[in-house]
Amino acid sequence: MTDSLSSSPTPAPPPSLYEELGLAPALNGNGKMTALGGSRLSDGVIAAMAEAARSHVVMDELLVAAGRDLAAATGSQDVCPTTGAASGIALAVAALIAGEDLTRIEALPDPGGRPHEVVLPKGHAVHFGAPVRQMIALGGGRPVEVGSANKVRAAHLAGAIGERTAALLYVQSHHAVHKGMPSLAEVVAVGREYGVPVIVDAAAEEDPRAWTSTGADLVVFSGGKALGGPASGLVCGSAALVAACRAQYAGVGRPMKVGKETVLGLVRAVREHAARSDGGQDHHKGQGVHHDRMARLAARLDTLAGITARVVPDEAGRDIHRAQLLVDPVRAGRDATGLAAELAAGSPPVFLRDHHAGSGRLAVDPRCLTPDEEEAVVRRLTELLGAAPPN
Repeated sequence: MTDSLSSSPTPAPPPSLYEELGLAPALNGNGKMTALGGSRLSDGVIAAMAEAARSHVVMDELLVAAGRDLAAATGSQDVCPTTGAASGIALAVAALIAGEDLTRIEALPDPGGRPHEVVLPKGHAVHFGAPVRQMIALGGGRPVEVGSANKVRAAHLAGAIGERTAALLYVQSHHAVHKGMPSLAEVVAVGREYGVPVIVDAAAEEDPRAWTSTGADLVVFSGGKALGGPASGLVCGSAALVAACRAQYAGVGRPMKVGKETVLGLVRAVREHAARSDGGQDHHKGQGVHHDRMARLAARLDTLAGITARVVPDEAGRDIHRAQLLVDPVRAGRDATGLAAELAAGSPPVFLRDHHAGSGRLAVDPRCLTPDEEEAVVRRLTELLGAAPPN
């Protein structure tokens, strides 16, 4: 009887809710992308969100209390939790137009006679899944792009400032042009000279304190990217301006309202991020780990047919190294775009970083891949391409 029981097959695990919905969890070599669900949450963040789900709370009080906690971790006076960086931009613009005046708040996105133009370098008018121009408009602003896509000077910004100007916007992103644009220090200097507030979109940046110390008036981050939280965001700044951001939840911010589970998950994630950062020192440790890990991966992928692999740093200057795959369409039998599509159509779907697929380059981002998942990516690429023929 004992032998019979011990030889019984192990029952299969029950299907996940994803599987019940007909979905396969993806292998994410693309990075902390909104389209792939942002970050893989830690046990601590998941527990905080579960804790929030089990009880009620006065939301206005939670937003204020969470803001104090987040401010301590980010080096700002106060923080307004949001549903994401995109909504954070809209709320920041609305706050600078309407302040805490309820009549003006309820009139937005119509700014009435208030200053509402938001001046930004043309190379920063990006599309990150939606146009940043639209986020400005949702907050009641009118975007004013200055200069050219590859050449903007501080004088272009200054020349666009007038009586209708509400803010200057600086976008720090891999989507933005990184050649010929003014530095943030130059943008802040122009803002100070003309008395115009500066908003910074630093959605995916890893070190909040580095950005809140730049002199910008409001800095917007994504909670679901480098900070490791749920889909969320935070607007950091002075106590007065952040209070005006929170006030927008009585107006255009109402459809962007953030839930209690998200707020507590964000607080826990930012605390954990601050503890990991150890005053910024661990960023450099993480950079070395990324580099070494991706160097090992690149060496393996370089043996595949049609692939030349090497390690490359993040194009936006973050502490990330990736394995870049240059795809030779003749030897690989498909171009980079086609290879990315085949990987995404497989089971399980594999997503690589395809921002430069049009120029023949894909990349593997290490941050969201477990070691087992990294092996699965290697197996899938090997299945599709095979080993390179000997010279």
